[in-house]
Parts: sequence; structure tokens; C-alpha cells
Amino acid sequence: MKHAIMLSLILSWGMKSFAQADSSQTEKKKTTLTAGITYSNNASYYGQQAAEKMPYAAVSAMLKFPFGLYFTGMGYRLLHDSDAIVSASAAGIGFSFNLGKKLVADLNYSHTFYPAQSPFLQAASPDMAGASLSYEYWMTTAVNADYTFGKQQDVFVTLSTEKLIGLGHLFSKKDLVTLTPKIEVTAGTQHFYESYITEKYKRDSIMGFPLPPLIHLPGSSTTTTTTTTVDNSKFDMLSYNLRVPLAYNRAHYMIEAAWQLAVLSREAQTGGGTANSFFHLSMYYQF
Repeated sequence: MKHAIMLSLILSWGMKSFAQADSSQTEKKKTTLTAGITYSNNASYYGQQAAEKMPYAAVSAMLKFPFGLYFTGMGYRLLHDSDAIVSASAAGIGFSFNLGKKLVADLNYSHTFYPAQSPFLQAASPDMAGASLSYEYWMTTAVNADYTFGKQQDVFVTLSTEKLIGLGHLFSKKDLVTLTPKIEVTAGTQHFYESYITEKYKRDSIMGFPLPPLIHLPGSSTTTTTTTTVDNSKFDMLSYNLRVPLAYNRAHYMIEAAWQLAVLSREAQTGGGTANSFFHLSMYYQF
């Protein structure tokens, strides 16, 4: 659940939006602990979604030190999962540092613990190593590269740009309402889908659902009953995303409602050419 994991990183900067938008405040670097809770109507994996709806709730925490080192942790609960209290959990470590006055680099690694027969799209690739560069001027533009591995291995590259817009105060001058529209495009390989459809077939079989002919995926090729062949190793455009988060900010907490529209490319095996819509409601508190 790429974007859910990244919420634990976003919150470390999102909690600063009030100070960034109000030049009368100065930010002092210090050790921070940020805790958050999120509800989402569906799980997003680079704008893609599983065949079945997966609404979830998640709790997150991030401990960040002044010199850039940070640790993250998250727990997920699928709302239709009656078999487990925690449907998945993740732990990560990262390091962010300045390469210039407006250029920031980030290196990170995370591991997600999935139970057997997990319905998540990316369950076959629980490990993720990432690197990013972001440049802040009038807008913030970033490029992010992720390498996921485990039973399957994939590479994803995402280019994004966003703009923080202050909409003014709501109750007093100590709060601020912000809108941060973000556009991003993602390209990558799709080995994860090979394991996903195989595991889904097994889950459906156990539950007694009517089963279509199993799609065979020998090596890096996908062969269906219509003899269509798709190369999972090919680096293709996957999704085009628009994310619109509206946030209420105070000195130590933020409440955010975000809507995301993802249009999948024709090459995306999870539903090429279709559009997915996601809604997230989050609250973060920084100590």
C-alpha cells in the first residue's frame, strides 16, 4: 500500500504547512514524534487497486531527528477483515538531507508484514527501498524511485509536482486552512501482478467462489485465454494521478481530507484505461 506507507513521511512535512505558509513563524529543528490515524475507502498502489474493494483504517508513527534520520511504523486494518485485528503492519527507516537551499534528498527502506494469502496487490514484494529528490520553488517538484522485492521484484519511478495554497484562517490567527493540489505520473514494471492473480485464484478457490480459467504467467510473460501476451518486465507508464488534500492546521495537529483520481494507462494490468477514485481522511498530531 504505497501511498498509505508514504503518509508516515508526508505527515512530517504536512505538520509544517502552517509554519511554511505563515512567514511570521520560524521553524527550529528538533526531534519530533508524529502520530496519525487514517481512514481510506480503498487501498491505492501507485493509483492501482485490487479487484475487490479494500477500505481500511491505519495508525502511523514517525520519529524524526534534527539531523535527518527517521523511523516509521504503521498498522493497517481492512474493514472487511474479520480474521485478524491487524491486516498488515510496516516498519521503516530513512534519512533526508539538503543538497542545496531548495533541493532535498531522501533515502528510505521499509518492510511490510503481510499474513498468508493477503489480498494486497503488492503482498509478494514486502520490501521497498526508495530514493527521492525534491526541489521547492514556487511549486515543489520531485522525482521518486522505488525498488520493491521479495517473491517478486519491481521498479517504479514517479514524477510529481504540488503547490501549497494558504486559504486563510478559520477560527483564529493560530490556525490555517490549506489546499495542496498534486499531480503525479508513475511508470514501472508489473511482476507484482503475477503473484496477485495467482494468490487471488487460491483465495477464491478456498472460499468456494466460481473460478474462471487460471491465467498462466510463465516467466515474464502473461498468457490469457485470448492468447494476449504482456511482458511484466517491461517498464511502462502505469498511472496519472491528481490528489487534492484540504487540511486544517494548528501548531501541533492537522486534520486532512484528500481525494485522489488515478487514470490508469492502457499498459496497466490491474485495469488498463480505467479510472480509480480514492478518499482519505486523516488526523496527525506532532509532539
